[in-house]
Amino acid sequence: MDRRKFIQQSTAAASLTAIGGLTLPSFSSKKKKHITILHTNDTHSHIEPFEASHYKYANKGGVARRATLVESIRNENPNTLLLDAGDIFQGTPYFNYFGGELEFKLMSMLKYDLATLGNHDFDNSIDGFYKQLPHAKFNFVSANYDFKNTILDTHVKPYQIFIKEGIKIGVFGLGIKLSGLVHPKLYKETNYLDPIEISQDMSRILKEDEHCDLVICLSHLGYQYVHNPNMISDINLAKATKNIDLIIGGHSHTFLPKPTIINNADNKKVLVNQVGCYGLNLGRIDFYFDEKKNSTTEGKSILV
Repeated sequence: MDRRKFIQQSTAAASLTAIGGLTLPSFSSKKKKHITILHTNDTHSHIEPFEASHYKYANKGGVARRATLVESIRNENPNTLLLDAGDIFQGTPYFNYFGGELEFKLMSMLKYDLATLGNHDFDNSIDGFYKQLPHAKFNFVSANYDFKNTILDTHVKPYQIFIKEGIKIGVFGLGIKLSGLVHPKLYKETNYLDPIEISQDMSRILKEDEHCDLVICLSHLGYQYVHNPNMISDINLAKATKNIDLIIGGHSHTFLPKPTIINNADNKKVLVNQVGCYGLNLGRIDFYFDEKKNSTTEGKSILV
């Protein structure tokens, strides 16, 4: 399918979601607007904490603990988004038994705002993923998976826009090439489109057409591939594109203590972050916007 035709058709259906942030009565023009982005990736159906006897991750992780952390941060700053970069499914008997229902229900209880799809989210086939969608009280975005001839057509948008305290935030999704990772019968007629070309289109649409103050890419491409430096990855994506402010990554299970800063095609700074796997960490990025909507950032990984 023609890439630009696909983008035009898909973005026409993208929705604008306004989320009411708190605006304090004492707000002045000089006070910075504070936006917090929380994120996870590759949780792989890990619902409970690791056992105390585990050789590597003893007593770490768990959805209940993550929920407590998220609630605490939302109380601190109501202008918060909670995002996931894919591979929600596969990894424990919970997925084998419930097929993803429990994962989506718990993420809904945590009030996730948005997620993208990883390769393992096709492990019960595209039909299995679709079957669990009613349990997800949040949306999925993927700009480079063309689902036009599949059951997911219209159910997965290329991007979504949020508004927090007057700050317009555009989030789009990217998925890794499924061929070679997932059996074709599982993803069926899903068409993979070039992530860099799609990102150039998406970031232009979000920054120039939609006038977003903050552009975020939810990526399941992998952080970096040392054995194959030219392979598409979050680092290469950041270097090759413009207008993206933050890339939240997944797939490679990369543990970063804080975001990596990369210069983009316009020699402007892009943040790239990923928090490992299994729900062991919660990523946090704080953006502070001045009255001209210029931003400064802070980022860290929080152990669960």
